[in-house]
Amino acid sequence: MTWTVWLSLLAACVVISLTPGAGAINTMSNALNQGWRRSLWGVLGQQAALVVHVVIVAAGVGLLVARSPILFETIRYLGAAYLVYLGIRMLLSTPQPMDEADASRRREPAWSIFRRGFWVNLLNPKAIVFFLAFVPQFVRLDRDPLPQYLILIATVIAVDVLVMWFFFAAAAKPFRRITQTARGQRVLNKVFGVLFVGVAALLLFVH
Repeated sequence: MTWTVWLSLLAACVVISLTPGAGAINTMSNALNQGWRRSLWGVLGQQAALVVHVVIVAAGVGLLVARSPILFETIRYLGAAYLVYLGIRMLLSTPQPMDEADASRRREPAWSIFRRGFWVNLLNPKAIVFFLAFVPQFVRLDRDPLPQYLILIATVIAVDVLVMWFFFAAAAKPFRRITQTARGQRVLNKVFGVLFVGVAALLLFVH
């Protein structure tokens, strides 16, 4: 991969990562509820899903998903259902007293945060279709594909971690004081619950 191609890849990754979506909403929600540092676990989970997407495309399975309406729709509905589940759970969540907040709500297990980030990104069939169109622009089949895929994955992950953690998660930090009150918790839970459901609706109805 030449420097020119890599710089194009870098620019594309920045633009893609800055585009708001379920991953950005999940990251900001984690930053508000778990703190900026612990929100990294969710970001890492999202990166694990991106790696799976690239591997799926590289293995040719992505083309099968893109060409199979039934398989594509099944994954699409599963993804939307999971986002709706997250949204409803936030909408119905009960604010916790101040003395219990740090001990319970803000200490969600790291694996739970990681797992949620993983499923949010993985259950997005349009990501597979996107990578099907994205990857061929930067991987030349007349050369050894493994080094090219490794560079692509490393670039995608590095950029997405920086954008998610230092932009979206950091943007939520000033609002974390709102979570110190029951009223603030209710407002934020409703906001992010509605956002999750809204993204699910976009996944279902915007083609």
